[in-house]
Amino acid sequence: MQFKHPEILYFLFLLVIPILVHLFQLRRFKKEYFTNVHFLKELAIQTRKSSKLKKWLLLLTRLFLLACLIIAFAQPFFQAKDSKGITNEMFIILDNSFSMQAKGKQGELMKRAVQELLENAPENQTFSLVTNSEIFWNTDIKSIQRELQNLKYSASPFALDNLMAKIKSRKSPYNKDIVVITDAVGLQPKQLKSIDSTFNTYFIIPKAEQKNNISIDSVFIHQTSDNFYDIGVKLSSYGDNENDIPIALYNDKKLIAKTIVNFEGKEKSINFTIPKEDFNGYALIEDNALHYDNQLFFSISKPQRLNVVSIGQPEKSNFLKKIYSDSEFVFNNFDLKSLDYNILEKQDAIVLNELPEIPQALQTTLKSFVEKGGNLIVIPSAEGSVSNLNSLMGNFGGIQFKSLENKEKLVTKIAFNNPLYSTVFEKKIDNFQYPNSASSFGISSAYPSILSFDDQSAFLTAVQNPVSSVYVFSAPINKDNSNFQNSPLIVPTFYNMALSSQKTGINALTIGENSPFLMDASLSKDEIVEIRSLSEEANEKFIPMQQILNNKVKLTFNDFPQEAGNFGIYKQDNLLKKISFNYGRTESDLSASNESLLSDYNVIESIDNVFDTLQTERTDNEIWKWFVFLTLLFLVTEILIQKFVK
Repeated sequence: MQFKHPEILYFLFLLVIPILVHLFQLRRFKKEYFTNVHFLKELAIQTRKSSKLKKWLLLLTRLFLLACLIIAFAQPFFQAKDSKGITNEMFIILDNSFSMQAKGKQGELMKRAVQELLENAPENQTFSLVTNSEIFWNTDIKSIQRELQNLKYSASPFALDNLMAKIKSRKSPYNKDIVVITDAVGLQPKQLKSIDSTFNTYFIIPKAEQKNNISIDSVFIHQTSDNFYDIGVKLSSYGDNENDIPIALYNDKKLIAKTIVNFEGKEKSINFTIPKEDFNGYALIEDNALHYDNQLFFSISKPQRLNVVSIGQPEKSNFLKKIYSDSEFVFNNFDLKSLDYNILEKQDAIVLNELPEIPQALQTTLKSFVEKGGNLIVIPSAEGSVSNLNSLMGNFGGIQFKSLENKEKLVTKIAFNNPLYSTVFEKKIDNFQYPNSASSFGISSAYPSILSFDDQSAFLTAVQNPVSSVYVFSAPINKDNSNFQNSPLIVPTFYNMALSSQKTGINALTIGENSPFLMDASLSKDEIVEIRSLSEEANEKFIPMQQILNNKVKLTFNDFPQEAGNFGIYKQDNLLKKISFNYGRTESDLSASNESLLSDYNVIESIDNVFDTLQTERTDNEIWKWFVFLTLLFLVTEILIQKFVK
């Protein structure tokens, strides 16, 4: 037991006063004379005994009364269990990622967590609130009530280590109470290592009632014809989804197609045929789980003819003329001697077709060309030197040529998942007419092979970056050395290598991935482009980071926009291009909750339990009221003794 005012205990010496009063009380008994002497003697003895007992009882009662009164003023208490934590700073980490859209027993998990905070957080409690998207330092529940009620879901996945880093950046001499409210979807063991062992950490894990969910993952062009696109929409199923799901395709909010999807496995692709023209819309499904992944926005620009140049002997480029037809490409072939370097920057793809020697000036030009978004295709010559080829590849990194091997090899492996072939094959094929090669260079590559020989060495590999690709063959593909030109692979391989995703294909960027985007535009040094939402409901606009590259502009979006949708790239009020943004699908699998990782941590059912626990463990047990009660009890006891004890 401890005392808030221990100096008052010095007044206990006052207890000597009733003792002195008792010892020096000189009151004497009067003598009374009666006729019956024997009776009078007995009465005197009884009176004296009763009087002494009363005096002793009064003495004890007064001693206890005075002692309890003095102790009450000294305010005794028992120290709190966690008295050192009274000065702790409180931080609440609230997961507002899209997986918290899942419904629990009392509604959406995040909204219910916000409601519990509003209802149970003490009004005088100072804390800091950290979410995936917003931070409120040193606030209280009344100050951020409106912000909490309007808190939106974040496109950023829950990353505990990143949020902990923000808390640790707040330097303070005090220890920290951390309350983490998350459904633990995507929680990784390495993230838990960010929790300081000195922190007083609590976890609250709201649970979804059902974890079935269906999401639209991607949209791609499956096939093209003269007048139509065959659009493929890929969906993923998580959990047990036995019901048919309606899916619709909208162009500028106008319904153009609708069908029903029945899941037989975990993935499903549905095809739609649309006109080969500008498209700016979305695919939409309806399910009873998460909402954020039910809609996928995408844009398709009207096809433009791509510029392709082949550098090499004309007779070796005849097969390229057949692939790069005039309807979709502007194809030209130049001998190295007649090549005008100034036209290269205007190309979308350049083919180095078995050049015996690649001049240094051309290497420098090609490096700049790739950096500005052009695709480069390198077909080595059997007469070329390894050092010259490696000098070229040194501009891009990751691939080096070795000596030429005069050994016949058969191509036996296709990387079906590589973006080059992702829309070519509907399923993996085993009995394919694979090409061969009479001689080939060895290749050391840090990148996976797209086509491989039977000895696992690379026949075709690529250096890929966010805006362009460098495709490298390890062998000459002229008819004297290889039958690749007669293989069914020749057309999709070269066709797809020349494609520019910015000019052809689907624009459906993911918010937060920060992938650069190249577009054709001529800007002066003082001009900028702006991104604006095309939706009437949303009025979001922002200026991306931009870099002018001759007749192109390289855009970087960082974490913008904040909401998914269809947008336009504007130069002042002139619409240059339509573009679409979507949320990442990292939160779609609700079964990915890793609650089991928290077995070594303090997991509490609700937020009110946290505040009750902290208050109980850090509040001193004051017992002065009990001593006041005892003081009153002894006072009443003295009165009763005075009245009833004779």
